[in-house]
Amino acid sequence: MGRLINTESAAKLRTQLTRSVVLALRELMRQTQPDNHSRDLAAYISLALEEIYQTAETSGAAWEKKGYWVKADRFRMDWEWATRYASSMRSALVNEDWAGVAMTAAQIAQKLMNVDVPLRHKLGTPWEGAWEQLRKAQQA
Repeated sequence: MGRLINTESAAKLRTQLTRSVVLALRELMRQTQPDNHSRDLAAYISLALEEIYQTAETSGAAWEKKGYWVKADRFRMDWEWATRYASSMRSALVNEDWAGVAMTAAQIAQKLMNVDVPLRHKLGTPWEGAWEQLRKAQQA
């Protein structure tokens, strides 16, 4: 049996997630009234940011295995904002604080302003059903 190679690296997943968050932010900023679509978008942003931070943890662990502890710690600190904004977005969304959602979305957009999403992206609409998924996670 040959060696298994993981083609889905943490960096690739992080890139896909950041692009989808930027796309969700654009869609959220176009909303005029909060509705179920807005809840899905905000919930997706929160869940995706948590997953982005987990990919940073995975990358940090890989750097630590190679003995690059300072680089691993610096990398984790560079992505620490993702978990902070994810919890801020989640609490604002659960409390129906739409001003807080908008403020957090603006802060996230500031962090991700250099992320480029091509016009012909293949991301689709990953935020559909995210509100239900977040509510189930809250209950568990």
